[in-house]
Amino acid sequence: MDLAPQMILFAKVVEEGGFSAAARREGLTPSAISKQIGQLEDRLGVRLLHRSTRRMSLTEEGKLFYERCVEISKKVADAEEEIVSLGDHPQGLLRIAATVAFGKTQLLPILTEFLRQNEDVRISLELTDRPIDLVADEVDVAIRFAEQIEDSSSIVRKIANNRRVCCAAPSYVERFGYPETPADLLKHNCLTMTIMSRWNEWELDTPTGRVSYKVSGNFQANSADAVYHAALAGIGIARLSTYLIGEDIAAGRLVRILPDHVFEESSLLAVYSDRHNLAPKTRAFVDYLAKAFSGTPPWERGANSL
Repeated sequence: MDLAPQMILFAKVVEEGGFSAAARREGLTPSAISKQIGQLEDRLGVRLLHRSTRRMSLTEEGKLFYERCVEISKKVADAEEEIVSLGDHPQGLLRIAATVAFGKTQLLPILTEFLRQNEDVRISLELTDRPIDLVADEVDVAIRFAEQIEDSSSIVRKIANNRRVCCAAPSYVERFGYPETPADLLKHNCLTMTIMSRWNEWELDTPTGRVSYKVSGNFQANSADAVYHAALAGIGIARLSTYLIGEDIAAGRLVRILPDHVFEESSLLAVYSDRHNLAPKTRAFVDYLAKAFSGTPPWERGANSL
């Protein structure tokens, strides 16, 4: 046993007036208690207790040491009480990582209400499309697409359905024409991602099944947000999530390409490292996300839905 637990046990022996009473309180045998106190005395090199068959008393060294043990015991008890008292009350700094485009367009607008409901929580938000290591990056919860999950030990919870569609600016279509079939994408300038090669193999659902094409073009970026702005600028065709482009389609800033072909198997997930003893702040945030985006997500409900 380490020193601190032995000090706490010694304080309990003194408080209870003997090994037998302390043993009953701790659910141990008197001999086990006696053994631990003996080891403590050997470690310190002093005798702490006078023992006889009828009574036990403190030595001078034991009296001094007992005062320190009481201090340690109280600090441990206070720490335990403080943590337990948190219960289900969310508080403290919540570290969140989210993909850039989703964080800017969908997450930030709903954080105000979350913080209003959880006044003792503070948020540190990192917007990045790079791979996230929850432990090394000290992240409590990450919001990621299904394709980004490579660690099978991660705990994931689906927070929203995600649909991806092909789109381009009207200026691009005017210059280079409109693809009539998925195969026509191979003849066009397609905007690609550098952070994950599989995102450049565009899968599209068709009435006869799923097709996949490895597209290419003269522009690539490490963020869907950058690809989105490149599409608006008329550089090429992009495959982007509906949460990002719905308003642009409705306003005519972008046009749908191959509208009958959609990719729908890329759920948005909340990722965290452990479902057991999950911090109240993390649990509250994940529950809040699941409620906010459950069923038909907000970007699919209004007039701008695709």
